[in-house]
Order: sequence, then structure tokens, then C-alpha cells
Amino acid sequence: MTFLIQQTLLYAVPLMIVALAGVFAERSGIINLALEGIMIFGAFIGVLFVRSMQEFDFFVNAARSGGWVALQGLEIAAMLVAALLGAVFSLLLSFASINLKADQTIGGTALNLLAPALVLFLVRIIANQNTLRLVTGDSASWFMIKKSTLGIDKDVDLGFLGETFLNKVYLATYICILVFIVLSVILYTTRFGLRLRSCGENPQAADSLGINVYRMRYIGTTISGALAGMGGFVYAMTTANCTANGDVAGFGFLALAVMIFGNWKPLNIAGAALLFGLFKCIAAAYATLDINGDGVYMLAELGISSHFYRMLPYLITLVVLAFTSKKSRAPKAEGIPYDKGKR
Repeated sequence: MTFLIQQTLLYAVPLMIVALAGVFAERSGIINLALEGIMIFGAFIGVLFVRSMQEFDFFVNAARSGGWVALQGLEIAAMLVAALLGAVFSLLLSFASINLKADQTIGGTALNLLAPALVLFLVRIIANQNTLRLVTGDSASWFMIKKSTLGIDKDVDLGFLGETFLNKVYLATYICILVFIVLSVILYTTRFGLRLRSCGENPQAADSLGINVYRMRYIGTTISGALAGMGGFVYAMTTANCTANGDVAGFGFLALAVMIFGNWKPLNIAGAALLFGLFKCIAAAYATLDINGDGVYMLAELGISSHFYRMLPYLITLVVLAFTSKKSRAPKAEGIPYDKGKR
């Protein structure tokens, strides 16, 4: 059960934070279909940053000597850099949607096509191969928090909660959860959040009250890009062994499904992300999943094709959207370019 919970969180947290990225953009009135592309770009930037920092003896020595504080600092710095460049990349969507009043769906699709092509081009230049990897070690050896990291003997039993949330975990998981909570509170309980949401519901009314709709939409889309970029690196670090190859396994599109299923509400999004994360966990580890801890791998013994388990998260996505999309209530003005002269 400990393994199941840990792996579910590893898949659910990137989905949760990227789905919140979609909420910030769409609550401001911009449809951000580019979440997949921004995740891909953020994953590349984060991995490239860590790879570049490995050239400094300070971090290499910290990895060898178990200097986990320095390594966790590097992890946080990589998350910030990925968020910053994700925000910059999202400005392409903002400019096209707000200034040029281009079709937002087409703009997002264009970025989804641009990001993997750009990343693969840069990876070929930097590493002369199709996948960007760390210079030395892997994600677990550099960033995973274990018992030994905390000075606890590996034979010591920390109990269910300790083994689940303190052993073989990533600090990034808890940082993303904290960011999710803080930004959700800001979006729904502050003056800024109210102004942002008003621009996605009735921008003409918001403008009549002195709110700069263009600026709020830029802010919403930029926050969206920062969260998606961060989520892309967290995905790459926790589930792709800190590699970047122009692909995030469709997590950006799954995050859109989580956002719609969660009806653009953070609490619902968190629950939906855990549901999708559970099925992603089952798809990835069904052959070694011992649910009851009795040594019986029930899912593997069912004799079902592995392809079915791999398709399961996406099949669940289609089924859930088919039954819930009619009840979803999107922001009224999302996808509609704002015209100050229109009333």
C-alpha cells in the first residue's frame, strides 16, 4: 500500500499543478491548450539546468558525500528556473491571443507542435542524441529523500506514515502541493483572484470597474505557464529519471481533462488528479503491484495484456469526460478575444 500511495502521488502531483495552471489561464479568459508544450519545454529547461550545475564540484561533492541540503537546494532552483522559462514561453500564447486576437485554440496547438521540435533540436545540439540525461547519476541518487538522507538506519521501521511520506520521496512533491494550496487560496479568496476571475466571466463589466483586462489576462497566462513549466520538470524528475526527450506522455492533455473533470475548482481538481494518478500508477507498475502486501501480484496474474493497462488512464479519461463534460461550467468569456469597444 505504501508503494501504491507513493507512486500515485508521483503521477498525481504534476497533473494537479498543471491542471491548476489551466485554471489560472482559463479563469482569466484565455484557453491554454499549450500545457503539453509548456510542460515539455519546462522539463527540458529543468534537466538542462541540473545537468549544467553538475559541472560544478560543489554539487558533485555534495552528491558523493550525501550533502542533501545542497542537493535539495539545487532541486528547488531547477523548479524555479523551469517555472521562469515556462512563463516566458507562455508569453507567445499571451501575445497571440491578447494583442493579435488570434484564435486561442490554434495558438495553443501551434505551441504544442513547436515545443517538442525545439526541444529535440536543442537536445541534438547539446548532447548529440535524442534524449538529454544527467552527466552523472540519476534522479533518485541526486534528489530522492531516503532514511539514510535523514540520518536514520535503513532497517528502522518508521511506521506506515513515516515509510509512506518520509522514505523514498521527493521534496518537489510537497512543494507542489504547498504551491497548489497557496495559489488556490489566492485565486478564490483574495481581491486579485476575484479580479482575475471576473475577466474570464464578464470582461466588459470588469473593465467598467477599472480593471485592466489585458493585464489580468497576461498575468493569468503567465502564472499558467510558470506552473506548467514547473510541473514539466517535476514530471521529468520524478517519473522520467530526470531526462528530457520532447515528450511528457500526454500529461498536459491529461491535465486538461483533470481540469474539466474538476469543473475548474481546485478541490475537485485535486481529487480528479489522484484518480488519474492512481490509474497511471497501475498502468506503469501493474506487474509488481502488491496491494495487500501478501506477495500476490493480482493484476499481473489476471492475464490481461499489458497494452490494456497502458491504455487504461486514457480510456478512463474518455469515459469520465463523456459522462461529466455536459455538467461542466467553463468561464463564460474564455476563448473570446476582448474588445474594449464591445458591450
